[in-house]
Amino acid sequence: MSTHAPRFTTEAVTDRLVESNRAYAAGFSDPGMGARPVLRVAVVACMDARIDLHAALGLELGDCHTIRNAGGVVTDDTIRSLTISQRALGTRSVVLIHHTGCGMQSLTEDFRHELELEVGQRPAWAVEAFRDVDQDVRQSMQRVRTNPFLPHTDDVRGFVFDVATGLLRETDPRPGVVGDHSEI
Repeated sequence: MSTHAPRFTTEAVTDRLVESNRAYAAGFSDPGMGARPVLRVAVVACMDARIDLHAALGLELGDCHTIRNAGGVVTDDTIRSLTISQRALGTRSVVLIHHTGCGMQSLTEDFRHELELEVGQRPAWAVEAFRDVDQDVRQSMQRVRTNPFLPHTDDVRGFVFDVATGLLRETDPRPGVVGDHSEI
């Protein structure tokens, strides 16, 4: 048996989370801040549980908008969130973070087909699987930079988070450029 095997049923985990919230709320005091991020930045990252995004970037509550999804890819819903973040809540910078060892590198669009066969309905969304993490970061940067709904596209930078070292490596936005990726 794995040492990481769940010790709780799904319901027990949810109950544990609710109980943790009660303890949190008991000591909570309203920080009195608005919804506008202090640093005027939106961070788009993978939902991978190994990434403690705020700790990795030295962020505090209220510093940024955080948008997470499988792969950290820029999808239509990501653009929706970024558009609201920029136009209604004042963000000006976008940081994109993918990571090493991402599960999206082992999937293909066949995943959608398999779902359709299993449930009898085709998912309306694309899997957005990828093989080359740097190329996918470049694609995500390009999707942000060229989107007509986003007025602030001058400060869009992409990174790969190394899950073994905790370091960020910046991805050059130019296709085919390899090496010279500075660690931040």
